[in-house]
Amino acid sequence: MSKAIYSQSDGPFDDELFEEMPDELEGGERLRYVLSKNSALRVDKYLQNRLKGMSRHQIQKLIALEGVLVNEKVVKPSTKLKAGDILDVMVPPKPTAELNPEPIPLEILYEDDGFIVVNKQANLIVHPARGRLSGTLINGLAYHFQNNDTFRNDGTAGSTGLSRVGEEDARPGVIHRLDKNTTGVIVVGKQEEPHWLIAKQFENRTNLKVYLAVVHGCPEPEGGVINEPIGKHPTYREAMAVRHDSTSKESVTIYRVRERYQGYSLVELELKSGRTHQIRVHMQYIGHPLVGDIIYGGEPVGIPELDNPPLPAGGRANLTYARDKNEGIALENAATSRDDMIMHTPALHAAMLGLQHPINKQDMLFTAPVHAPLHRLIRELRKRPGPGPVVTSGTHLDLSQAIPDTDDDITTH
Repeated sequence: MSKAIYSQSDGPFDDELFEEMPDELEGGERLRYVLSKNSALRVDKYLQNRLKGMSRHQIQKLIALEGVLVNEKVVKPSTKLKAGDILDVMVPPKPTAELNPEPIPLEILYEDDGFIVVNKQANLIVHPARGRLSGTLINGLAYHFQNNDTFRNDGTAGSTGLSRVGEEDARPGVIHRLDKNTTGVIVVGKQEEPHWLIAKQFENRTNLKVYLAVVHGCPEPEGGVINEPIGKHPTYREAMAVRHDSTSKESVTIYRVRERYQGYSLVELELKSGRTHQIRVHMQYIGHPLVGDIIYGGEPVGIPELDNPPLPAGGRANLTYARDKNEGIALENAATSRDDMIMHTPALHAAMLGLQHPINKQDMLFTAPVHAPLHRLIRELRKRPGPGPVVTSGTHLDLSQAIPDTDDDITTH
């Protein structure tokens, strides 16, 4: 009955899309429901009424992983139930709420007694999940608070120094997330009131979220709005895609080309919504996938690829491209074995976050310098400038802050 999905060790195919579920639905509680009368309810709604503590979104993920069978058959969340139907449900065990502090290097951009802002490095998961209880940003922050008295909270937060919000699911303090290999600005709550007030800004989309990405090709025009709805990919459950049906949600990305190179571009991206993999899906959809974004048709890049830019697999516009697991892992393994490789994970960096301080209401703006691999990639590309217009007005990022001229200001971990 269980269905394996990509695990956190599978490189580009690990992106937290199903992080609340284990790699296999084994070891959890097995439940059976037999309907004595017509329900007229969808499967997901029926189970939401019975599986207390699980959200409808979590239940839909469980259904997608084939953890729910009706009359021993795989179903969709929208399947209607009737009298006599037998539901078999595998509910995965919840992650332990215990959080072990770990000495993980962190680049802290700002901290007070209510929240902390970090420039997250690549290959770092935000919070523990089932089967992955260590080596996360939250573990590192717990260690930081344990060993740093500068901003000791007043006791209203959890024992780790993190907000108790989300504590029961081993994600205390988590307000928003970045994919494992996406670097950049992330804010975490230390006390409950600041946590909720900042989270409300994300929910209401009143905060500013600006990213930097290196993409294949040179978008035309040099700036624009991508307004395309996003939902689950119709073929690969590990991916998302532009979809024009009832399963998708409105998704809006503003892009601005800041620098052009031979076969590549540096793009500033402003998010007006917060869908899973939004930037990666939207840029692939217009035919310019992110460098190193293997699952969405981007290519790993080393020095040879800079001198002779490849045609990316996801380089055709208006397509929902995604590689399958075997092809993607083979491509990643080939890339990691090369000494000249620069970027084999998505070249995406959360460069700027603007928010209102939850207590004093002052506007705050955080800019995170890119980390070493992306810094090296951009510096190499600047040696290979390309023709074409770029956006010079109406931008948010000062590139000299986000991409320092020297290595002294670059985080290497």
